[in-house]
Amino acid sequence: MSMNLTQNEKRDMKSAGGFTILESLIAIVILILSVTAAFTAVQSALSNAIFSKQQVAAFFLAQETIEYLRNVRDTNIINGTNWLNGFAALSTDPCYFTKTCTVDTTLASPAAFTTCSGSCPNVTQDLSGTYLYGQNSLWAATPYRRTVSIQSISANEIALTVSVSWSKGPLSKTLTLRESIFNWQ
Repeated sequence: MSMNLTQNEKRDMKSAGGFTILESLIAIVILILSVTAAFTAVQSALSNAIFSKQQVAAFFLAQETIEYLRNVRDTNIINGTNWLNGFAALSTDPCYFTKTCTVDTTLASPAAFTTCSGSCPNVTQDLSGTYLYGQNSLWAATPYRRTVSIQSISANEIALTVSVSWSKGPLSKTLTLRESIFNWQ
């Protein structure tokens, strides 16, 4: 038996021998694109999860302020004092109708209310186990800034606006809740 191969047989052996450089490059490009797409999807999902967590925290900080002000109103009425006493009854009160204030819900009224001149300070958090949010300078700083403004609607109604703002990278976000509070007395 002779080992003489025809021209066609030699060509068939060459083409069946492996990938060409072009085929290898195309396979590498497809692999890189698929890995990049997966990393992009994971990065986007993580970014959205972080934003959602911050948005939930901001909502609860705003809602906490509304509940705190309702509690102060209820306590004032039960004690037989003006329902806005301590925060918006007098023009000298910290949250009077033309002022912007902040509320430290860890303190008792009226010490909880502070007028913000210019910009309100960021909320701080107690990381020692209670995880409360307030304005205590010994606690850890947070990215959240909580402001309150009150508008008089009538003698028995106020419109309460609580805004919580924070930054996420180069973007600034703000969540605003509005609530009417009534003198139920």
